[in-house]
Amino acid sequence: MLPNYRTANATAVYMPITPKQKLTIAAKDSFDYPLLGLSAILAGYGQLTNENPSFGQGWAGYGRRVGVEYADQAIGNMMTEGFFPIMLREDPRYFRRGYGRKWSRTWYAATRVFVTHTDAGGTRFNFSEILGNATGTAISNAYTPDQRNVGDNIETWWTQIGIDSASQVLKEFWPDLKHKLFHGPNPNPTAADLRP
Repeated sequence: MLPNYRTANATAVYMPITPKQKLTIAAKDSFDYPLLGLSAILAGYGQLTNENPSFGQGWAGYGRRVGVEYADQAIGNMMTEGFFPIMLREDPRYFRRGYGRKWSRTWYAATRVFVTHTDAGGTRFNFSEILGNATGTAISNAYTPDQRNVGDNIETWWTQIGIDSASQVLKEFWPDLKHKLFHGPNPNPTAADLRP
């Protein structure tokens, strides 16, 4: 239901991933079916607000908007999870915390777009997220004729970062929600849960 190719456990011993694994994560996130659903929703909003008026209205305009939104998301994923992490030696995975108060976990998850692990195991500012989405936004100027000004580019860039941040919050809490709904194993076991 929720693609989760790039989530790791924050409490586990850190193990870096290879460039090939980074590209695999990026490709899976870029070409999985939920991305089409997200694109359809964003395109619906674009249709309502008449974003890119040259696309027109009706099904043809909506179809163009879906294509643009899908391209924006896929290119952003490839840049932020594949190409830039390889070049900058950063880890594109989200490291799920899984413990603490809800507000603390929400803040942690939402702000990981600004903090990342390096391949060496340290943490630093997430250049891959910021530069990758900026590059994706610049590329989108090639196929969005009505959104080539600075204001529109900044809005697109921040939308991409916001979607990534919201996605990480969902990844933080999805195992808890799944446990509650489907009564599976506890995703956040305590020491008492682990005793025989």
